[in-house]
Amino acid sequence: MSGTRKRWDDVDETDVLIAGATPAGLALALDLERRGVRCLVLETGDGRVETPEVSPIGPRSMELFRRWGVAEKIRCAEFPGRRPADIAWVTQVGGHEIHRFERFTHDTHTPEPEQICPEDWLLPVLQTAVGTHPGGAILFRHRLDGFTQDGAGVTARVSRLGEGDTTTIRADYLVSTEGPCSLVRSACGIQSTPRFEPQLLRSIVFRAPRLAEGLAARGHRPALTYFLLQSGGSRFPLQAMDNCGTFKLIAGSEVGAVDAATLVRDAIAFDTPTEVLSDEQSHVPHMVADRYRSGRVFLVGNAAHTLSAPGGFGRTIAIADAADLGWKLAAEHDGWAGAGLLDSYDAERRPVALEGLEAAGIALRTRGSDDLSSRLRDDDSDGVLARTELGLQLAESVAHWDVDAPEVHFGHGYTSSLVIGDEVKMVAPWRPSSDPGFRAAHAWLRPGVSTLDVFGDGFVLLCFAPNERLDAVVRAFARRGVPLQILKCADPAVAELYRQPYVLVRPDDHVAWRGRQLPDDPLLLADMVRGAC
Repeated sequence: MSGTRKRWDDVDETDVLIAGATPAGLALALDLERRGVRCLVLETGDGRVETPEVSPIGPRSMELFRRWGVAEKIRCAEFPGRRPADIAWVTQVGGHEIHRFERFTHDTHTPEPEQICPEDWLLPVLQTAVGTHPGGAILFRHRLDGFTQDGAGVTARVSRLGEGDTTTIRADYLVSTEGPCSLVRSACGIQSTPRFEPQLLRSIVFRAPRLAEGLAARGHRPALTYFLLQSGGSRFPLQAMDNCGTFKLIAGSEVGAVDAATLVRDAIAFDTPTEVLSDEQSHVPHMVADRYRSGRVFLVGNAAHTLSAPGGFGRTIAIADAADLGWKLAAEHDGWAGAGLLDSYDAERRPVALEGLEAAGIALRTRGSDDLSSRLRDDDSDGVLARTELGLQLAESVAHWDVDAPEVHFGHGYTSSLVIGDEVKMVAPWRPSSDPGFRAAHAWLRPGVSTLDVFGDGFVLLCFAPNERLDAVVRAFARRGVPLQILKCADPAVAELYRQPYVLVRPDDHVAWRGRQLPDDPLLLADMVRGAC
């Protein structure tokens, strides 16, 4: 099994205990290990994914995976063979194509464009990476049964599933990434109120081994995701699960009485062999927890928020949750965190989840019911007119906003007490810059080396102009124990992008402060960015 193991009798204590080997939980483990913080991940399963999602890994997540050393491995875990990652709006697969969106348009904003990687291929990459630094490990088939906390740490009760024995693990902090039914969240008394009505969705996995052959014979270019436009107004997504003829069809509750085989046959415009592998119903909640912290316990990812699948918003936000919390826990571990640093996790990340929930709502509304012509499948002039009109509407609407919106991936700005400077509101279209609270702009410093590659270990002060007072800033940060690197950059293009001659970037790539002059009191600056003011 992938992942680093520890002996059962060697796991009585750790710095951070993580409940859930989800992508967010494993991302947090990778970040903590990189910063020298010991962590242990508990996972009730054996690491395998039975019914994987194939949502994209957004460019911001890929940037973080680049930092953690797994981005290239994730790119190598894509579908064998080549398959366009396009989204196509169609009457049926192999029928009339009404609109197509070609993905991967963020290349100019990032060194790591988004990537399609099914979760059953992503998780083994992350599982294998955890434990490559000392102090990290995953315990599969282990369940968190309960915990207590005090002023010095958390005591967790853990069962080894299948063996019947239990143990106690002591940790400085406990982090839950378990999902919407988080035991940890419930035990902390944290409410999670739904923001929208839960959706009842039907997920049908099927095999159509000769579908690609049939499409090619008819001159149709394949897509990763199809939206089947129904005359009643529904838009059912149908997605390739691999490059070998396995697909997933997501349908709404309105077709609950229709058998799966009929729905699959109707989704394809020509006869081809199909086999239904599974047909399941599930409720998809839309919620954000009322708070993300309870003492020494934190919520990350799906334990803190549950967003619907469109655009991969939930996973994108979850991975960034891990990046935000990771450096703050490391600062506590290393002794330079201020009293308010850990509280800033809730203050910074919860508003992002609320924004993401609204973004997911927009995406869902573009995929929901509306008035679609009953003539869409017709081959006569009325059908051509109906498809042409709808195609123009889709091209001009927000139909692919969830996958072609850099502001969704890069445009989250923090306004916590850790961010110094005038509040900057993100305006569309998003543009890279050095606005306080926002992710610092990507720029190539030299071939293959991005500004983002320089950030991450501690704070970085970018200097685009000389200043004799730099030593005073270095001494102030050193006095507080805050890691600081000075990066002098003479590239005028990068200087123009960053807009100010002095920009202080946090370990999570977000801008903490910028100015035309260095601060008069650098010790105050160090205290503010570490949460001591």
